[in-house]
Amino acid sequence: MKERRRPRQVADVVREELARLLRTEVSDPAVGFATITDVVLSPDLRSARVYVSVLGGEGAFEKSVAALNRAAPMLRGMVGRNCGLRFSPELRFEEDHSLERGARIEEILRKLPHPGDGDDGNEE
Repeated sequence: MKERRRPRQVADVVREELARLLRTEVSDPAVGFATITDVVLSPDLRSARVYVSVLGGEGAFEKSVAALNRAAPMLRGMVGRNCGLRFSPELRFEEDHSLERGARIEEILRKLPHPGDGDDGNEE
């Protein structure tokens, strides 16, 4: 049981530290308004997929993720030192479009007729 919980616990620590580093240490304008949405660690804690949401269009996503992947070795070292990890995971940044999908679904649901809106289907 502990073996399954450990990657999630370490991933949460890594996510918090990466979010802090983006706010305070990363000054590359290509990163833009990136937010770390999730970190998924391998069972051996040696590699991490870091999901990023970016304010802006598709081009902003590609530009930010590329800049973060270029900065990954530096960020990996900082995460390892600041989090006291024996092995700092190799970081691979990936686009997370779940916020956009959620907003699109919400927009579609708002446009659907709702019961009690006065449109009950009976034409007079």
